[in-house]
Amino acid sequence: MKDRVVTFGCRLNAYESEIMRSFVDESQDDILVFNTCAVTKEAERQAKQAIRKARRENPHVKIVVTGCAAQTNPEGFQAMEEVDRVLGNEEKLHKHNFDFSGQTEKAIVNDIFSVKETAAHLIPGFDGKARAFIQVQNGCNHRCTFCIIPYGRGNSRSVPIGHIVEQTRLLVEHGYKEIVLTGVDITSYGEDLPGTPTLGQMTRRLLALVPGLQRLRISSIDSIEADEDLYRLIAEEPRLMPHFHLSLQAGDNLTLKRMKRRHLRDDAINICAKMRELRPDVVFGADLIAGFPTETDAMFENTLNIVRECGLTYLHVFPYSPRPGTPAARMPQVEKAVIKERAKRLREVGQRQQASYFSSLVGTTQRVLIENETNARTEHYAPVKLVSGEYKPEHFYNVELMRITSATNDHVIGEII
Repeated sequence: MKDRVVTFGCRLNAYESEIMRSFVDESQDDILVFNTCAVTKEAERQAKQAIRKARRENPHVKIVVTGCAAQTNPEGFQAMEEVDRVLGNEEKLHKHNFDFSGQTEKAIVNDIFSVKETAAHLIPGFDGKARAFIQVQNGCNHRCTFCIIPYGRGNSRSVPIGHIVEQTRLLVEHGYKEIVLTGVDITSYGEDLPGTPTLGQMTRRLLALVPGLQRLRISSIDSIEADEDLYRLIAEEPRLMPHFHLSLQAGDNLTLKRMKRRHLRDDAINICAKMRELRPDVVFGADLIAGFPTETDAMFENTLNIVRECGLTYLHVFPYSPRPGTPAARMPQVEKAVIKERAKRLREVGQRQQASYFSSLVGTTQRVLIENETNARTEHYAPVKLVSGEYKPEHFYNVELMRITSATNDHVIGEII
């Protein structure tokens, strides 16, 4: 097997997969792990499909299923004859649960809301990855009406700053030039820690204590919770990358209220304007849901328009998918054909925004992180195709200057200066 840990979903899952990879590598058994996602029904369906395929191709391997889908629907995976063990999101972070010589239970999934702290694991690297992820927070205290993730991750809990610094230093020592801070509701960082440090305060201290770190990214943030220290870093700290992914979900006020979000459309527009004022070159991505229950054509148009009004560059578009047990699943549903069409229109607008931004980069000089012999990323997260052919394995993961020579709808093309 090429990869013994198969990861679905978010960057937090990617971080946790590296922890499990060390368990699997040390195990006496031949184990294949599926780290699942529960954001949509489709994500769960894809995981089950991959599990069945893996069993056909590897009849003698021990298949372990974990992640958010396993936490929220353990019975569904336990019923699969292809699966040998189901682990909850907390249980997957303990090595002994991957031991098949002693454990006899097929499902080891406990109450995620009983977990009060995050497990401390130091990871030296990410297999085949140019950038590393660090968990700084897990869980969520909010209960958006469409979201099942709190039931997969539990309540919000933060990683102490000292451990974040220690993990970052280890990764920098192993050659990583770029690190991404990740979590479930990252802007709630510190609410459960002594002194209640904010995300901005933690980030400022991290950059000060690890001067060798060249590039730092912050994963998806809830814009309404951004703190003044974070804004100060956006304005003053060049090592904080000027690309932010916002958890917007919609651009219509009534939809946002029915989602139980904490911001309104003007809040999102004002946040983007404020960040641009502080750092004019900043770019934004966003999560948007198409076809949320009760969404009318006019309400959808507000979401469509906010893509332009906020100047969003990278969109993650999710066709609404009812998750059992969530309030939104009990609301009047939009027809599936309408959801599909609205998602298509959102993606088309996003693609035009992205293509326009990529075109604006032509002729500029960018600092890029070399990922492999053909790919790189700018500070603004634009994908770069390398045409010079001069980069060899010894150059990978380095930050280099590059001139952008042309652009397509999906990427820009660059050459070495």
